[in-house]
Amino acid sequence: MLIQYSNLVLRFLLELFALVAFGYWGFKIGRGMIVKIGIGIGAPLLAALVWGMFGSPGAPMPVSGLLHLILELTIFGLATAALYTSGHPAMAAIFGLTVVINRLLMYVWGQ
Repeated sequence: MLIQYSNLVLRFLLELFALVAFGYWGFKIGRGMIVKIGIGIGAPLLAALVWGMFGSPGAPMPVSGLLHLILELTIFGLATAALYTSGHPAMAAIFGLTVVINRLLMYVWGQ
């Protein structure tokens, strides 16, 4: 039981890390301070808005089944790509693998 709760905590931490990855990517790719700030703050805000509206457990307009899986793949896949393109391929691989293992365990345990 404790390991299942730990998996949910891990999921939350992965969601937060995805937002950090989007922000880091935005500050890394932007040219000029205004663009860096805009993308560095805008990208995680957009991801949080989409996830909060459709993917989170308390979402006002939740999607389920295949649409939820597609949303997860999009958000976490883009966060992985953001890490990779920011010059951190090893971190991207670890993050992506952790997301996949976490999602598989969530499926097995019906979380």
